[in-house]
Amino acid sequence: MSEFVKLAPQSEMPVEGEAKEFVLGWRAVCVARLNGDLCALDNECVHQGGPLAQGKIEEGKIVCPWHGWEYDLKTGQATYPSGAKAKVYPLKFEAEDVWIEM
Repeated sequence: MSEFVKLAPQSEMPVEGEAKEFVLGWRAVCVARLNGDLCALDNECVHQGGPLAQGKIEEGKIVCPWHGWEYDLKTGQATYPSGAKAKVYPLKFEAEDVWIEM
């Protein structure tokens, strides 16, 4: 069963058009801000494990810095190959904190 855990204060979230890595236990999560909304997905590219949070955001997608694989920030769906997908995590906001469903 999944539950929400505290990710970080809202003040530590990335600014518009940027991504940032957060580590929760053994899992690294990429959090990006797109059109004012925060999106969270696995930080590890399914291709060869590249750190997605170090990539660039282009047209609503995060681009892996290692080999250019692109993932939709809202759905985690890869552009190519079409079957590849990064896990997406729901976020919620309480007071000054951001919580993530793990």
